[in-house]
Amino acid sequence: MLKLAIVDDHQIVRAGFREMLADELGLEFVFEAASAEEATEQLRQQSPDVLLLDLSLPGQSGVDLLRHARQHYPELHVLVLSGFPEERYAMAMLRHGASGYLCKDCSREELLNAIHAVSRGRRYLSTRATDLLARELAEGGTQAAHERLSDRELQVFLRLARGESVSVIATSLNLSAKTISTYRTRLLEKLSVTSNAELAAYAIRHGLLPDELAEQA
Repeated sequence: MLKLAIVDDHQIVRAGFREMLADELGLEFVFEAASAEEATEQLRQQSPDVLLLDLSLPGQSGVDLLRHARQHYPELHVLVLSGFPEERYAMAMLRHGASGYLCKDCSREELLNAIHAVSRGRRYLSTRATDLLARELAEGGTQAAHERLSDRELQVFLRLARGESVSVIATSLNLSAKTISTYRTRLLEKLSVTSNAELAAYAIRHGLLPDELAEQA
């Protein structure tokens, strides 16, 4: 029996994916969670084979949970199921340890193919993500600046872009404020911007924030 878990802050989305896979033999949902914090607690008690993960979560983000899973559960395969199109996050998430990336409007057949592929230790790329990778290789490996960030840098960047303060980020990530300030300075340099407002503008320009946060920024 292949054990699945799903992390998404919308109950209707979780229910939809459960219903989509309900008749599939050999699959079992061992838990669902509405936040990264809830998923972290569940992972202490359950051992899924594949984690279906949304990136846009309240509190800690899907990026935060992906990093935690990589550090503490290296055998866990994370399949990102996101409302963001592949152009925004697919390559970055694969580089940061995700086993696959799918948009939420994928078909049942594609979702099943992805689940089985990542459960066997393979990477899964949608047709669109494959095209993006091929284009990147053809262009000599050209990447957007945010795709070259380390996983910790990406965590801090997305939090700053959401308007979180250095002290709040430091507390959430269990780091010192001085360390977060150092990351901020590094991000300003790497993304060629000069302020938190410009960090947010960069994130909006590249579609890296949920629509409701982008409207507030």
